[in-house]
Amino acid sequence: MIYSFAPIADANARCLILGSIPGKASLQANQYYAHPRNQFWPLMTQLLAGDLNGDYQQRCQMLIEHRIALWDVLQSCRRHSSLDADIEPASMVSNQFVEFFAEHQQIEKVFFNGATAEQSFRRQVLANVDRELRLIKLPSTSPAHAAMSFEQKLQQWRVIVDSK
Repeated sequence: MIYSFAPIADANARCLILGSIPGKASLQANQYYAHPRNQFWPLMTQLLAGDLNGDYQQRCQMLIEHRIALWDVLQSCRRHSSLDADIEPASMVSNQFVEFFAEHQQIEKVFFNGATAEQSFRRQVLANVDRELRLIKLPSTSPAHAAMSFEQKLQQWRVIVDSK
């Protein structure tokens, strides 16, 4: 079994970015998107005019300052690699979103870092959410999703700052 991290969020968050569950590099580093080829942090620092060379805590603070929350759909699951395709469906347990949204009343938009996060949220969580949310799937920042260039992903991820 693998387990996700606590969310990066404060009460002022206006949007939420959701991944599926951390990969092996992230679990080992105890940091979201720690794989050196994952494009999440380069995308976010470009979009938010942050410092890519800043440490992990500075990058997390950058998200909070821009009223962006970060979490994963799954609290736990079985997976033998870092690929979402290897998640055992019967083992999937979602995070506690009812409580999360109760504590983060201003969140209106949820952005998904890839298809697995979106599908898992729609299947396991959405029916229990008691508010209107705008749900937006974005291309995965994973190094496994190499079909799009960084620039192409950046264009699609720009919706996060354009919608604030």
